[in-house]
Amino acid sequence: MPSGSESRGPGNNNTRAKSAKAIKAAKNKGGVPAAKRGGGTARQIPWLTIGAVIAVVALIGVLAINIFPKYQDQQAVAKFTPSESNQDPSTAIDGVVTVDYPAGVHVDATQRVAYDQTPPFGGPHDSVWATCMGTVYADPIRTENAVHSLEHGAIWIAYNPDKIDDAQRKQLEERASSRDGYMLMSPYPGMDSPISLQSWGHQLEVATADDERIDQFIAALRLNRYAYPEVGASCSTIPGSFDPANPPPFDAAAPGPDAVPMDGGGITPDASETGGGAGLPNGMQIPTELQQPAPATGGNG
Repeated sequence: MPSGSESRGPGNNNTRAKSAKAIKAAKNKGGVPAAKRGGGTARQIPWLTIGAVIAVVALIGVLAINIFPKYQDQQAVAKFTPSESNQDPSTAIDGVVTVDYPAGVHVDATQRVAYDQTPPFGGPHDSVWATCMGTVYADPIRTENAVHSLEHGAIWIAYNPDKIDDAQRKQLEERASSRDGYMLMSPYPGMDSPISLQSWGHQLEVATADDERIDQFIAALRLNRYAYPEVGASCSTIPGSFDPANPPPFDAAAPGPDAVPMDGGGITPDASETGGGAGLPNGMQIPTELQQPAPATGGNG
């Protein structure tokens, strides 16, 4: 056979056949997925894990939306907690009116006081306080009893029933009843503002129940030992003196000429009254179990 010519023997035919198969296998290999080439199974997407992660992220988002604003509100209210260095945080609340009233000036159950504010928040008052353990009164109560509650460190939420709706009233009720006493709430017919908050010597009028100043006022002045006269006095009901289920009624008429003036009209203040029952009618004393120790700190909102 001439030099350089292709051999056509049986061996070369086998070689060509093997080369063709190799080329075909190489082509097939390049076009087949790796999982199938190796004889393995297809890769599974972990949907359960992905779903669980999404659910956790969503839960965190919901908690953040609901809890963080409440935390912010708590932090904002905490700024109004009284302390030795900040004895009256209410001075930072816009709209708070303050008047310095003498304490312990008592009138009897048949007398009225010619109050200088509506609702009143200090001055002469009945010798028996209105129960103020988070008490919500459905009907208006006698102002002379309510003012005595303020002397014990309570906050009185008064509202004009003609100027707020049921939803706002329920918001106020939650504030009055959700704390550990020293709160009372009642309607006050004819009041100029829809809502008015009173503590001893302090008043704040607001238009709506969602006003943030309401919580600020309560935090600043409820049981604020620097702001009310009778630290440690009770807010509980004294048996036989004041019935919260049937309280003395509100008198909408203007006080007559025989009403006790704001200076007490010669009544000597009871300087000894400290919550132990001084000044109660007929020598009545507060039962020991109802007497309250002086709070360790100011109001806690």
